[in-house]
Amino acid sequence: MNWTHDQYLCECFDECKRHNMLTNQGKTAHNVQKPHDENNTNMRTELEFALELAECATREILPRFHNCTVNYKSDGTEVTDADRAAESTMRNVIAQRFSDDDVLGEEWGRSGKGRSSRMWILDPIDGTAWFTMGIPVFGTLIALCEHDEPVLGVIHFPVLGETVYASKGQGCWFKRGRENPRMIRVAAAVPLRSATVCASGPHASNIQPLPDTHPYNLTGVIEQARKFKFGPDCLQHALVARGRINAAIDTVMKPWDIAALVPCIEEAGGILTDLRGNRAGILNCDNILASCSEQLHDEMLQVLNAGINPSLLNDPAIVLASQGA
Repeated sequence: MNWTHDQYLCECFDECKRHNMLTNQGKTAHNVQKPHDENNTNMRTELEFALELAECATREILPRFHNCTVNYKSDGTEVTDADRAAESTMRNVIAQRFSDDDVLGEEWGRSGKGRSSRMWILDPIDGTAWFTMGIPVFGTLIALCEHDEPVLGVIHFPVLGETVYASKGQGCWFKRGRENPRMIRVAAAVPLRSATVCASGPHASNIQPLPDTHPYNLTGVIEQARKFKFGPDCLQHALVARGRINAAIDTVMKPWDIAALVPCIEEAGGILTDLRGNRAGILNCDNILASCSEQLHDEMLQVLNAGINPSLLNDPAIVLASQGA
């Protein structure tokens, strides 16, 4: 059966209600607030709209895959005509539907009238380097934030035809091609010695330090994890949400890299902070760690921060760990 967005979103939200009733019966759910029906309906509308935005971006991206024009920004990173066309299209669609909402995008910065507490955050092609090499593991990231807190996220892979998406309090979902969507959860808790871990690259670590930054101890993670691989940008975080890997590390991030990942990881039952354990102000963090459990997360934070001056850290638990307590 091939479902429309309306049909499968209705089924997703109904299934999530049933799931929450079963798992939270007789106890208070941790970090989950059951929305009122009106809020539920509004979020369903916004989520459907975000999925439509992803399709709009895909229509700009796919014709340019293997046939793109590459330029370089002032910071030396690549940008293509596909990046700019996809973001421009998404901005235009948002302006037509939610004209009061602000928009922040990687290519065109922030725009809006500042009349709303809501902001859409867009990364048309997360993993532009993979895109320019013709490797189909890049993704489109779309998030809706309220008061700077991500409440909805879409991670869409245009060539793979796969989408991971979530909204606050409604679970995380995965859809491939014409298949019906299904709710997904992170993997079961394991210690680092039994974990599969990915990182987007060695930059800002003790393998490849950056100026004026303290390098994170990535070699410690590589040595202690059961399996370690360098993985493509947002794809590694989608794999955490799907329970395919246990943790993902990104050492250099911007708000448009982060926003869509937050609802997906957290609604799938995972943990997401910066590399010093901070969750507050997550959009403005320079790096992130996504993990399947608090235990693994804490263990990885200790390893990553080994050797860092405790005065640089904000989290008391990490300070104690770095002092050998």
